[in-house]
Amino acid sequence: MELKYFRLIKTIAEEGSIANATERLFLTQSALSHQLRELEERLGFKVFYRTRNKWELTQEGTELYKLANKLFSTIDEGFSAIKHLKEGAKGTIKLSAECQSFFHTIPSFIQKMGVLYPEIDIDVSLGATHQTISQVLSEDIDIAIVTSKPESDVLSIIPVFNDEVFAVMHHEHTLNKFDYLDAGHFANVHLLINSFPLEGVAVYEKFLKPNQITPLKISAFPFTEITLAMIAANMGMMCAPKWQLAPFKLSKEVVFKRIGKNGLKRQHYLVVKRIHRNKKYIHDFIASFEEEFLDV
Repeated sequence: MELKYFRLIKTIAEEGSIANATERLFLTQSALSHQLRELEERLGFKVFYRTRNKWELTQEGTELYKLANKLFSTIDEGFSAIKHLKEGAKGTIKLSAECQSFFHTIPSFIQKMGVLYPEIDIDVSLGATHQTISQVLSEDIDIAIVTSKPESDVLSIIPVFNDEVFAVMHHEHTLNKFDYLDAGHFANVHLLINSFPLEGVAVYEKFLKPNQITPLKISAFPFTEITLAMIAANMGMMCAPKWQLAPFKLSKEVVFKRIGKNGLKRQHYLVVKRIHRNKKYIHDFIASFEEEFLDV
């Protein structure tokens, strides 16, 4: 039974006559009479008792009227839910990362998100990367990418992927002769980093600091191209995961050296306030991020 017939029954019943229903249904009385006659012929019973001044539902018609109300109520609820989903899919996400390695790969990810989810705006924050958790808690940013699992009941913490940090150096560097680097090997090196403070540098925070080692010289260069140029000239070394350097053309003289016998491994997490975790646009971002960095 087509939806138009349910609408016809509901409108006539509520307006009291087929003549009164014409304005609500935007059809002539003749067209509505034709629809009703066609419906009753298909059903094999009368839907209305006709009188000059009032139309009344038959017992069968009353059941159809009840069904029409349920049907249109369900449709309204469905469209209301869809509207809510569409509204929940819109939003701006302020994003930051504890590790500046991500700032080389995030733009391409944001570009893909712009195609798949044009209703989501992503604003990348290059602020104090070593304070990302406090920024999430204060809602200065919405999502942080971190490598240290925070302890907080108000945060939702999503493990996304693991990687390994390597020492990147010229093949003629004095440390290239070792199979892997101990913490003590860093005592006399020129370490090239993205930015200060050292607490935001993975090799220092997770490997050198616990062993009470500080490199002889530390220089900060925000541009990886400059750092790689210095390494190619054998003027220092950096520590980074291989995926961070994938977008750059590396000199054949650049080598990767494992840090520690078992390697310097990291677990990366997305951190968001728990009260925001189930917002649709936040959920869509996290799902896309997990898919994008699945094979890192």
